[in-house]
Amino acid sequence: MNELAEQRRTDPPVRSDGDPRLVGLAGLGLIGTSLARRLLAAGFRVCGYDIRTDRRAVLEEIGGEPVEDLQVLGRRCDAIVIAVLSTDQVEAVMDAAQPGPGSLVICTSTCDPDRIEALARRVAPAGVRFVEMPLSGNSDQIARGNGVGLIGGEAGDVAAAEALIAAMCSRYFHLGAAGAGGRAKLAVNLIGGLNRAVLAEGLAFAESMGLELVPLLEVLKASAAYSRTMDNRGLKMANSDFTPHAKVAQSRKDFALMHEAARRCGQELPLASVYLELIEGCLAHGEGELDNSAVISELRRRRRND
Repeated sequence: MNELAEQRRTDPPVRSDGDPRLVGLAGLGLIGTSLARRLLAAGFRVCGYDIRTDRRAVLEEIGGEPVEDLQVLGRRCDAIVIAVLSTDQVEAVMDAAQPGPGSLVICTSTCDPDRIEALARRVAPAGVRFVEMPLSGNSDQIARGNGVGLIGGEAGDVAAAEALIAAMCSRYFHLGAAGAGGRAKLAVNLIGGLNRAVLAEGLAFAESMGLELVPLLEVLKASAAYSRTMDNRGLKMANSDFTPHAKVAQSRKDFALMHEAARRCGQELPLASVYLELIEGCLAHGEGELDNSAVISELRRRRRND
């Protein structure tokens, strides 16, 4: 596993018949908007599409150009960044945008790695350069440039995408062919989700014993129990501030992907099953659009008051 050189290159990444600084962005949710901010700050022009008009309006507010359909991205843009929720949506974007020969596509979504591998093989004969780069980090971290890119794709295609990649995240790793980045992302998200669950359970336990959570967080950060989850989720849990940076519903989708991947390779995931049960409890209480730190709410609901 080699970390790519962390440098910003200004050479045109793909075709020579279009504007190499114009990037199409498919999906303008939390992650997509953060990526738009990164690309605009790096000097790229961004045109983007989302099914929701309010998200397109936000893109215009921050300096991008909203468009009315995905086909516009395919016609106008030599490079398209995909930031949608599911594998189905990624495949639908590719079918609708129809990127042409020499086009570069960077998929940042967390997807089924087997299907992404198959998609990359399917579009390669048409001359489309497909690079997957699911990002480790929530939308706030990505907006600040602290996301980590987990890259899968052909070496030449990854090299062609490097200027865009460097604009979106300061650290990135090329892990192999398409599919490898997604497999790494599932492992990363599994560990990250379990870290959140551990922190939530520890805080709920401390709270049930009468401890104040905000000062306790400083103790935890100084202790052997420290994890970076305490930095980006601790106060949200302590203060029940569930303004979304990464949503409960997204965690549900990611853990379903993990279980399917684990089934294929014969690996049991007992701790992941417990976390998924907690997330299902959040969804049952209408918390799907909240930040995934809301997992502590489900643990609080499991506190007996006898």
